Amino acid sequence: MGALDDGQFGLKLVDGVRVDVGFELETLPIEEAVKVLLQGLGEDINREGLRKTPARVAKALSEGTKGLVLRGQEKGPIERWNADSNSYRQKAKDIVQGALFPEVGLDDGVGHAGGVGGLVIVRDLDLFSYCESCLLPFQVKCHVGYVPSGQRVVGLSKLSRVADVFAKRLQDPHRLADEVCSALNHGIKPAGVAVVLQCLHIHFPNLELGYLDSNHQEWVKASVCSGEGLFESTKAAIWSDFLSLLKFRGINVEKTYTRDSTVPCWCPSQSSSASTPCKIEPVHQMVAAVTSILKSLGEDPLRKELLGSADRYVRWLKNFEKAELELMLNGFVCGKMDPLQPNCSKEEMHLELNLAFWSLCEHHLLPFHGVMHIGYFCTKGTNPIARSILESIVHFYGFKLQVQERLTRQVSETVSSLLGGDVIVVVEASHSCMVSRGIEKLGSNTATMALLGRFSFDDAAKNMFLQSIQNTSTS
Repeated sequence: MGALDDGQFGLKLVDGVRVDVGFELETLPIEEAVKVLLQGLGEDINREGLRKTPARVAKALSEGTKGLVLRGQEKGPIERWNADSNSYRQKAKDIVQGALFPEVGLDDGVGHAGGVGGLVIVRDLDLFSYCESCLLPFQVKCHVGYVPSGQRVVGLSKLSRVADVFAKRLQDPHRLADEVCSALNHGIKPAGVAVVLQCLHIHFPNLELGYLDSNHQEWVKASVCSGEGLFESTKAAIWSDFLSLLKFRGINVEKTYTRDSTVPCWCPSQSSSASTPCKIEPVHQMVAAVTSILKSLGEDPLRKELLGSADRYVRWLKNFEKAELELMLNGFVCGKMDPLQPNCSKEEMHLELNLAFWSLCEHHLLPFHGVMHIGYFCTKGTNPIARSILESIVHFYGFKLQVQERLTRQVSETVSSLLGGDVIVVVEASHSCMVSRGIEKLGSNTATMALLGRFSFDDAAKNMFLQSIQNTSTS
């Protein structure tokens, strides 16, 4: 069956539509800038775990913002931004035009179905993008709907590919929704298009407190929508049909915002809680390095939405600056063991579950976070260690460049040195690097375990601890 172009049947289906960038991004300037950032954190860029980090970060950024370098590289920053915006629309049109197919509808007066007036929705498209305010990745659950006209429909996979084109750049949820909606309306020429985005932005705690607030919310959520044609007014009856079809899947998006709505600030770095004076001062060379990265990605650092973004990113990154254990642990160990708690018998297992932690992947400079569970046996005459001390240990090892395997080992060894050897540690974490790179495995979670002393050979003790985690998770 032939594809359609501008409403005419019988045209040959266009094969091999290109959706990748027209050239390979030059990553060397990005790699050099990443080295400056690592050195600014007090790290040795020749350390085994960091040697390939600059190249990995450059690759991840080029993949995650690949739409930014479409065309116009010979132009100035502002001209290039405008040229690239037009290129996005053309790119989306190219994707759609190769997948428009004839489909008849119902006779006039009979009803709406098929290629004339039948509502089509694709739900639960998983995307990721980069926040233009803080340069950290955020997750998107995208729902796209359109009402066909002119007896033509579009291949469903193209809706996802168009959405992905606009997600692969520094973005804001409202603009992302508007751009996807406009591009589909321009390419398909339907009676109407609607886009709903459910966005999740990682929300880092106030690290200057020295501990993690147990009530801290890990994510900032925002639901936004955009519509054209029949969906232009959010009060239109067709919106009710759209939302009803979402609810079939348990998707509740009643509180959605359009660009004209008064909506709370999206990015945590721009929220009211972030307005508190920060003691962390960004280093000029690090800010200049981030600015260089933005330029290498084809961005204009002077674009109003990006003003201050490099500074905010460096302030966040400096939280993971290399430090010495004694500076943070001695105060906790010496000052917070009192008042003494009752002694426990040698055979009693003690548990501390769901200790929150936040960290930074040293391979990609992307955050990962989750919870840690610690179990141990008390030896005779030893008091259970206070939860606050374990929190301080987790906090210290978390806030630095890490890999989860090393984090698990370091915490277990430190707790073992304080308690005498019999320790089990389980770490559960969500990694941004599993989402915002080519692998794009949203919803994945990684678990690691360390077994020391008795837990390494006593299966009954180990299983008792693991069952306790399971009971907590299901309660």
